[in-house]
Amino acid sequence: MTMLVERPTFEPPPEPDLRFTPEDLQRLPEEQRFELVNGRLVERNMSVLSSDVASEMVSVLRPFVRQRGLGRAFAADLGYQCFPDDPLKVRKPDVSFVSASRWSDSFLSRGYCPIAPDLVVGVVSKHDLHEEVQVKVGEYLEAGVRVVWVIDPGARCAQMYGADGSSRRLTAGGTLEGGEVVPGFQCPLAALLPGVPGKAGGLDPE
Repeated sequence: MTMLVERPTFEPPPEPDLRFTPEDLQRLPEEQRFELVNGRLVERNMSVLSSDVASEMVSVLRPFVRQRGLGRAFAADLGYQCFPDDPLKVRKPDVSFVSASRWSDSFLSRGYCPIAPDLVVGVVSKHDLHEEVQVKVGEYLEAGVRVVWVIDPGARCAQMYGADGSSRRLTAGGTLEGGEVVPGFQCPLAALLPGVPGKAGGLDPE
């Protein structure tokens, strides 16, 4: 009589739960493409249109604050490690501004800026979801950002959020104003937007 021997089934080992640190992120060849949330790499949603608008914003904001000694304006290559809910979290806003009164040249030796910027500008791409955009806005405000501007070039509008809980929608005919955060700064929203109408992305359509 032939004895049937039951062979043990093979189960592959579980995938390792890879966790990254800010130092790991810096060592990645394509570091600029990613943020770090809960130890995991999160790819930044980008498009030609959103990158173009962000570049225009930096080109307007940077000389304005530099000439007046108001502080420093940065593009998306600067990461911020300043979030109390997750000390290892790294976010990279499309445009940011740190006032001169809060800036320290000691930050230049760090991988990521350890304090929250005063102003964050996010430019929505067609791949952004409204919920994800709102999560980022909330994180920035909780970290101490005073004002967040979210520009949706597809919808040709912007939403402005304040640390006091205020929110205001701006159409293409309106003007972005720095208020107390960037005194004297004014930029017509239309000046940042190419003439490409399209579907709204991460902003909640009216």
